[in-house]
Formats: sequence, C-alpha cells, structure tokens
Amino acid sequence: MGRSKRYKKDSENSSQEVFGISDGVKKLKGFGTTKFDQTVELVMHLGIDPKHADQMIRGAIALPNGIGKSRKVIAFCEDSEVEAALAAGACEAGSDELVQKITDGWMDFDVAIASPRLMGKVGKLGRVLGPQGKMPSPKNGTVTAEVVKAVGEFAAGKVEFRNDSGGNIHAIVGKLSFDDGKLRENIDTFIAHIKHAKPSSVKGVYIKKVAISATMSPSILLNVVG
Repeated sequence: MGRSKRYKKDSENSSQEVFGISDGVKKLKGFGTTKFDQTVELVMHLGIDPKHADQMIRGAIALPNGIGKSRKVIAFCEDSEVEAALAAGACEAGSDELVQKITDGWMDFDVAIASPRLMGKVGKLGRVLGPQGKMPSPKNGTVTAEVVKAVGEFAAGKVEFRNDSGGNIHAIVGKLSFDDGKLRENIDTFIAHIKHAKPSSVKGVYIKKVAISATMSPSILLNVVG
C-alpha cells in the first residue's frame, strides 16, 4: 500500500537520530496532523530469548495518565459481585450464563477478568479465548480475587503486554492529544516497569532499542539505557 504525502514528508523529517524522551515526544507531536486523534505506541526490543520460558515478559500496568480510551471488560464472578462489577465498568458480569454466552459465539469485549474460584468454569473457554488473547491469566492480573478493582482498572485502559517471538514488546501509551508531560510520564512509567521485570537469566544488554510512533507517523528512536 502506498504511503500518503504527509507520511512521506514526515519520514523525510525523521531520521535514525536518537532522542531523549522529552525531545522524542516533541518530535512526534511535530509531525503532520490527521483528522483523528492518533494513538501513541511504544515498542521495546529486548535482549531476551523468547524460546526460554524464564525469559518471557508478560504483565499489565495502569499508566498514570491512562491511554485515552476505555475498554470493554467482562467479569466472571460470583453472583454477589455482579452488581459491583457492573458499577465498576464491566459490560457483562456473571458465571454460568456468561460462559454459555461466549460458548455460543459472543466475543464483543476486549478484556476478561475472572475470580480464581470460577477458573474451573472459565477454563473450558480456553480454546475460544486463547487464540484471541482474551483468556484470563494471573500473569497479567486478569485472574484475581479483587475482581471489582481489576474491572475498574482495565475499563479505564490498563495496559496488557507480552513479548512476541522476536523479543519485542508493543504497548499503547496514550493519545497524540495528550500534553507532552503526560505522554512523557506514561512512557517513563512503562519503560521503568519493563526494566524492573528483567529476568535474572538475561545476560548482556537487556533493552536494545526503544521507539515511539503514532498511528500514522514514522517511528522515533529513544535514548534509553538498559
């Protein structure tokens, strides 16, 4: 697919120059505008071996300034928690009926939260939810005894992440309309979180490359030591 004139012009103004986070954010916001509020994505190339289970990086984090959009969340919970889960932002909540609804083909949600007590029932949905990355897991905080709290966090835009087969992590860190300080704080927070998650078995350079980009922009390399 051919690139737009705006993208080509932005690419000419972009280079392999490496920026500090503050200057990188300013550079990104200086690219040509679009008619919609672009999503800002961060990509980190890590010095991990994805083939080794002990070097997998996976989890979730609530960024200090959110990501600029809400997400459709469902909750597998006890009847006594249904009302509170719905009030916290779940679009659906329950147990047997919700499991059956998904078994019948309903998938109009982004994140599924589950109480550990219901994983025996939810586990049957692995074949359906697994391929779409929607299966609840303790590793990213979507299997938790604090269902209502988790619903509120994920509905507000809590970010899930996991490395791909190339050792890269992709994460949404906000919208281009965010002011510089909020974007910078979100980026700083996410990078610090990944640094803290460094597996003890990883030797050598852990964070090899970090870049940010908007939906319709070229990427900008950031100077992050790791």
